Amino acid sequence: MLCTIYKSTRKAQTYLFVNKRDDFSSVPEALMKTFGTPNLVTIINLDTKDKLAMADLEKVKSSLNEQGFYLQLPPPQEDLLKEHKAAMLAKKGQGEL
Repeated sequence: MLCTIYKSTRKAQTYLFVNKRDDFSSVPEALMKTFGTPNLVTIINLDTKDKLAMADLEKVKSSLNEQGFYLQLPPPQEDLLKEHKAAMLAKKGQGEL
């Protein structure tokens, strides 16, 4: 199963997988507006892959078969303030402050 991967010009670390090169007919118009102008990254054969770097291979295949596209979003950002507060509370509870 061949698919083409494009990178978003508007959203960092956001990728769009489609079945055919330059065929965005199955992608909702609102998504394309948000995604921006697609920049071609690569064409890959999913059947020769055991896994993908940032996406679940079976989920990608399923989405391509059912919807005609797969949108890969960036991983959620860490909430460093929340982690810091939790660490400070833990220290306070241990009497370290």
